[in-house]
Amino acid sequence: MTIQLKKTAVITVLIFIAVVFLSGCIQTPEIKQVEQKQPEITKQTTKPKITIAIQPTQQADEIMPQAKELEKFLESRVNADIEVRVPMSYSAVVESLRFGHAQVGLMSAWPAAASANLAGSDVVLAEVREVIIDGRKTNETFYYSYYIVMKNSSYTKLEDLKGKRVVYASLTSTSGYLFPVAKLVENGLISRPAPGKEADPKEFFGTVATPGGYGPAWDALKREHADVGVIAGDVSDRLFKEVMDNTRVIETQGPIPSHGVVFSKSLEEPLRSELINAFMELDKPEQRDMMRKLVSAIFTGFKRTSNEEHLAGLSGALNSTGYKFTEKLG
Repeated sequence: MTIQLKKTAVITVLIFIAVVFLSGCIQTPEIKQVEQKQPEITKQTTKPKITIAIQPTQQADEIMPQAKELEKFLESRVNADIEVRVPMSYSAVVESLRFGHAQVGLMSAWPAAASANLAGSDVVLAEVREVIIDGRKTNETFYYSYYIVMKNSSYTKLEDLKGKRVVYASLTSTSGYLFPVAKLVENGLISRPAPGKEADPKEFFGTVATPGGYGPAWDALKREHADVGVIAGDVSDRLFKEVMDNTRVIETQGPIPSHGVVFSKSLEEPLRSELINAFMELDKPEQRDMMRKLVSAIFTGFKRTSNEEHLAGLSGALNSTGYKFTEKLG
C-alpha cells in the first residue's frame, strides 16, 4: 500500500511538471510574437515632422488660409507630418533654418543667400514667374520691382522726389529695399559707399520708412504717410492688383532673382526628393492659384536650381550698396 501511494505521488508530480512545461511552450511563442510586433506598430504610426517657414510679404493672418492649403497638399504627397509657419519677419525665416526650427524655407533671394552662408542651406528650386520683358510676356526665374506714386501725384520721375518721404517694404527685402536702393546709386542720386560702409537712401529722401512688408508699405502710401513707395510681383494677386490699379510706375529695377525653396542640410532622402517632386506639381492650374495668393501674384511653377545658379544675380546690387544681410539679423 505504501509503495502504491508513492508511485501515485510520483506520477502526479510528473503529470504536473508536464502540464507546466507544455503550458510554457504554448504561451512563450505568443509572448515573443507580441514583443516582436510592437516596434512594427510604432514604426507605422510615427511620421517624421517637417516644418516649412514662409517669408511674409503681407500680414500673416491674410495668407495663413493658403499656407494651410499648401500644408494639406504636401502631406498628401510626402510621407511626413508637415507644418507651415509664417514668421513675423524675413530674418526670422533665416534664423528658423539656422537653428533647426525649420527644415524648409520659401524666401526671396537675399535671405536665401544669407541662409546659405549662415545655415549651410541649399536653394533647390527657383520660382518661375510670368513677367513682361521688352514688351513680351514670358516665364522666367527673375522679375522686376517698381518705384510707385499715387495716380494723382505730380511726381513723374525719381529725381522729382529729392527730400520727400519714401516707404520700402523691409530692410531685408530683396525687391523692396536692396534693388531699389541700388537703383538710387545707379542713377547717381546717392553716393556709392566706401569699403565697409552701406548706401544710405536718406542722402536723397527726407524720411525713410520700412514697416515690415509690402502690405504695411502700401497702407502707408495710400494713407499719404509717404510720397513714394515700392511694389513687386512677389506679393498676393489681390495686393498686387490693388496697388497697380491705384498707382503709377516712375522707375523699374531688376532683373531680381525670384523666390526660392531652400532646404536645410538636415533634410535627408527620401523626404528630400519627395518634397522636390511635390513642389514641382504646384504648376498645375488647380494649385497655381493657391501659390499666387500665398507667395507671388505672377507664380507659374518651380525650376530646379542651386545656390551658385540662382543667387549669382545678387552680386551687382550688393556691390553697389555694400549691404550685408547678416548685419540686419536680430
